[in-house]
Formats: sequence, structure tokens, C-alpha cells
Amino acid sequence: MARILLTGMSGAGKSTLLAELARRGHRTVETDLDGWTDGNGGPWDEDRMTALLGSHPDVVVCGTAENQGRFRERFDEVVLLSAPVDVLIERVRTRTDNPYGRTSAQQDEIRRYVRDVEPALRRMATVELDGRRPVAELADAVEALI
Repeated sequence: MARILLTGMSGAGKSTLLAELARRGHRTVETDLDGWTDGNGGPWDEDRMTALLGSHPDVVVCGTAENQGRFRERFDEVVLLSAPVDVLIERVRTRTDNPYGRTSAQQDEIRRYVRDVEPALRRMATVELDGRRPVAELADAVEALI
């Protein structure tokens, strides 16, 4: 059993991978949904995250938030899902389940995050996976950590 954080930039494939892990029977939490943040990409609800990690030794948490570093030591593994910026932009531009990333301003924001935020995520990560790999292979790699 393990507590795993799945993090990375928009368009890296985090939600797709999380859905596959859930399909395989793992407990999962998508922090972009269900009130884990203020709904505008803000920090995680710290009391709620503390309660989750205190009560579940076997959970995969998916998300990227400015305060995720406060919880680093509570996760057994931190998986950075990454992809080249042109892949990220194409994915967010064409996805149908999330409107973020369709505007040029949002795409510029993603480029800035890749430049400024992703290096910090990389330093925090215990494993980096290439988000261009097939989702089944990515899920196998995460399951190997569990």
C-alpha cells in the first residue's frame, strides 16, 4: 500500500491515468473536482487533505497545487507526469472534458508553468513518467510503486 501523488502540467494526462487506476480498483482522488480547491486552481483544502492522508494509506491523489509541497512527506511516492510543451498545448486545445487551455492566454500560462513550475515538481518527484506513453503502461508503472 502506498500514498501516491500524481502531478504535472495541464495536458500531461494525469486525469486519464487516474481514471485508469480507478478502473483497476485503486482508491483515487482528483483534486480538480469536488471542492478540493477554490475552483480557480488555488491551493488544496489543507484540512481535508490532512484528513484524507491520515485515514487512507492506499490512495492515489491527482493534482498540482501551490501548497502540495506541504504534504510531500505524507506521500510515499510523487509521480511527475510530463510531456513536451507542444504536446501539452495540443492536448488542452483539443480536449472536450475541460475548457482550460483553449485560449491563447491560457496556453501562454501553461508555457510559463512548464518553464517556472515544472522544475520544482521535478525536484519533488520520486519518479518521472513520459505522458506520451500508452495509459496502460503508465498505470502499470504506477501500480509497481504501490
